[in-house]
Amino acid sequence: MPTTKKTLMFLLSFFTSFGAFVVVCSMLGTQEWVSSIIAISDSSSNGSLVIVYGLFRGNSRQEFSHGLEESKKDFGVLEKLNNSSQRTLHLVVILFLVLSLCTLLLSSGLTFYNSISNPYQTCLGPVGVYTGSGLGAFFIFMSMILFVGNTQSNHLSEDLAQTLYQPYPAAAYGGTTHSYGYSFWLTLLVILLSIITVVIIVFYQKARYQRKQEQRRPMEYAPRDGILF
Repeated sequence: MPTTKKTLMFLLSFFTSFGAFVVVCSMLGTQEWVSSIIAISDSSSNGSLVIVYGLFRGNSRQEFSHGLEESKKDFGVLEKLNNSSQRTLHLVVILFLVLSLCTLLLSSGLTFYNSISNPYQTCLGPVGVYTGSGLGAFFIFMSMILFVGNTQSNHLSEDLAQTLYQPYPAAAYGGTTHSYGYSFWLTLLVILLSIITVVIIVFYQKARYQRKQEQRRPMEYAPRDGILF
């Protein structure tokens, strides 16, 4: 059976690792990733389009100073993406999040297993926790970077606007401002929780090593006659 200290340390890392897993689930399920305001100006209307979307669902509305406004629209992001590069990159973001979900679940399972058992120093021990948490943080970071790149460089919001509001010509679209929502910034929380998980195990490993060293010192400094006796 593991010691009380080991149980507490690994249970604490289990809560942080499982917390990161829950946060990724909420990121996949919410649509507050980005809010884009796109200026519109043509002969019949003047104002802006507001598009709020996540990985799967989104909504849009018109805010005009003059002109006829359409009702609020709900849409599926992947269904409205016509550009193959934008669609592919968006799918890669989802794939990285799913991979992060799997690795964080593995990490939380290993931390809980170590809190109730004493596995050998293999992939079932701290090495497995380091790998799972590290990969989870890496996949989250990559999804964060790719989503920003797809939104900013690939003009994801503008493409969605043109698909949702086809009557407006491309020349009618003006500047676009992006505001990233809480679903997007939860990526930083996942990375932080993954780092905390690793730090807790590192401190446990260090304390365990120091304890072993202290147990060896009495034998190292003991008199030879006493050892022979």
